[in-house]
Amino acid sequence: MFKIGDFSKICQVPVSALRYYADLGLLEPAQIDSFTGFRYYTLDQLPRLHRILALKDMGLSLEEIGRLLRDEVSPDELRGMFRLQQAKLQQQVADEQARLARVAARLREIEQEGKMPRDEVVLKSVETQHVLSVRQIIPTPLHVGAILNESFGVMRQYGVQPSAPPQAIYHDEEFTLTNMDVEVVLRVAASVTADLPLSGGRVLAVRDLAPIESAASIVHVGSYDGLPATYTILGRWIEANGYRIAGPSRETYLSPAGVESDPVVEIQWPVARVTSQGQ
Repeated sequence: MFKIGDFSKICQVPVSALRYYADLGLLEPAQIDSFTGFRYYTLDQLPRLHRILALKDMGLSLEEIGRLLRDEVSPDELRGMFRLQQAKLQQQVADEQARLARVAARLREIEQEGKMPRDEVVLKSVETQHVLSVRQIIPTPLHVGAILNESFGVMRQYGVQPSAPPQAIYHDEEFTLTNMDVEVVLRVAASVTADLPLSGGRVLAVRDLAPIESAASIVHVGSYDGLPATYTILGRWIEANGYRIAGPSRETYLSPAGVESDPVVEIQWPVARVTSQGQ
């Protein structure tokens, strides 16, 4: 038999890991000296240790490994466990490939411009939002401000407070400068359950705004007149990084224009990876 330190050298596993495996019941010492407390292992335990290491390398948790070693898993559960792990690893590979594509796109930008880009695009998920919203056709984007002002006034009248900065969702399937299909959105507390009346028979309707699994996001600081240029930057990023637009854009008005400050707008575009078929 070998002391734990010598066994550690033979199997190339740290003593701390061997002690941890013993505490979890995965690989207990063959013998523990009752007087000194020294732990001893035998070479016959190497196959079990190698199985632990092999399963751990596949990404299984130590709890799952323990169940496998104790034969507590049926053949169907065993297949399901490894299929689930396979799916996790495939997603990790896809995530790393997407990250690699973003690095490659950044390198192309630097090579073309000779410097880091001024505006950064990030991928983010957006949770479900409980909102009051009104959707209508407006002549130009400038009318979003008028709708917001009216909506804020009605909300104050009914004692309803927004819980986040206002948003606008642009539902048109193609770019247009006039007669735009826009939804003005105001996030509110879950306790708000009634629609609020607006002028002309319109209403601020209560609804849950669907979450976005993956959105390309960019922050625009400056005049609203510069928004088209920022949209162009975002669109180029989406194409260069292997994504496609998967829904209407959202604008979140983080900060309005002030006497000495520019407006701050976050633009979000839902995106999906482009498949090999280009869909």
